[in-house]
Amino acid sequence: MDLFIFTFIGFIATFIGTLAGSGGLIGMPSLLMLGVPIHTAIASAKFSNIFSSFSSFLVLLKEKKITFASAAKTAPFALGGGITGGLLANTISEKTMTIIAVILLCFALILTIIKKPSEKEGAENTKDTYPYLYGIGVYDGMFGPGQGTLLMFLYLNRGFSYLKAMAFTRFQTFVSCSGSIFSYVAAGNFNISIAIFLATGSIIGAQTAVRLANKISIRILKMLLHTITVLLIIQLLIKIF
Repeated sequence: MDLFIFTFIGFIATFIGTLAGSGGLIGMPSLLMLGVPIHTAIASAKFSNIFSSFSSFLVLLKEKKITFASAAKTAPFALGGGITGGLLANTISEKTMTIIAVILLCFALILTIIKKPSEKEGAENTKDTYPYLYGIGVYDGMFGPGQGTLLMFLYLNRGFSYLKAMAFTRFQTFVSCSGSIFSYVAAGNFNISIAIFLATGSIIGAQTAVRLANKISIRILKMLLHTITVLLIIQLLIKIF
């Protein structure tokens, strides 16, 4: 029964996470409620994200929402951030990381509401984007919830289309999770029996979401992004206090 539940959690969390980021809003609390230790829950989420994010990225790549060359330029920063975050995972408290997440998410949400970013034809990453990508990669390697949302806001505020922002976010997630997973495995915090079923549900959720995204209006997708962000901020604030 638990195995079916892990698959279902993976599906729902990744379905939401692909469209708006913050799949951890659903996945992490659900795993903890089932008695999964925090570091094992994070490791399982990283493992499932490797496969689900890459599978959804491939769909968007095939549909030419992004080129592999432009995505590959971000890989060193996501990989370096993920590895750094994984190594630092046991040195910074979860409460401190939660406070950092709340501040960043509030800032990103307010900036988007004030600026109301619009698409720019041919928007691409510039050199000043890379430090942000590394920083978000570090955060993803250490903790994770809100990482996808922060990336979506970063790209949208730089004029990327919604689907292009989603494609870059999924690629970044794949790379940073690949970089961080080894530290959790080495520390003995990886449970393959949980991770496999979580990953199965995640792949199905990602594939479903990325195909539906083309059929949902951008206005609704952005409303979903803002709603998920507010819910995530509330959840993290409750966790702090």
